[in-house]
Amino acid sequence: IINGGGHIIREMSAEKGRLDLCVVYKGKKYPIELKILYSQKTIPEGLEQTARYMDSLGCQKGYLIVFDRDKIKSWDEKIYQKTERVDRKMIDVFGC
Repeated sequence: IINGGGHIIREMSAEKGRLDLCVVYKGKKYPIELKILYSQKTIPEGLEQTARYMDSLGCQKGYLIVFDRDKIKSWDEKIYQKTERVDRKMIDVFGC
């Protein structure tokens, strides 16, 4: 994407916060929020935060990437992909 004419904006101002990454490609913005899994609140709060940034940017699709540093969990438990809906917005959540 980047070599094909797109670019990445880091710490982009969005809403009243700073979006971690925004990929801009062919005039569309793809917001990406990064989180470290600290508690059961991490994902729900990350989804709400991502949805607010999406509202600010006028996007219907966003991404939440959650890093799990638990050394006891296997990689099979840590790595996943699911799609969540917040209002009318679709957010792809990736665990790693």
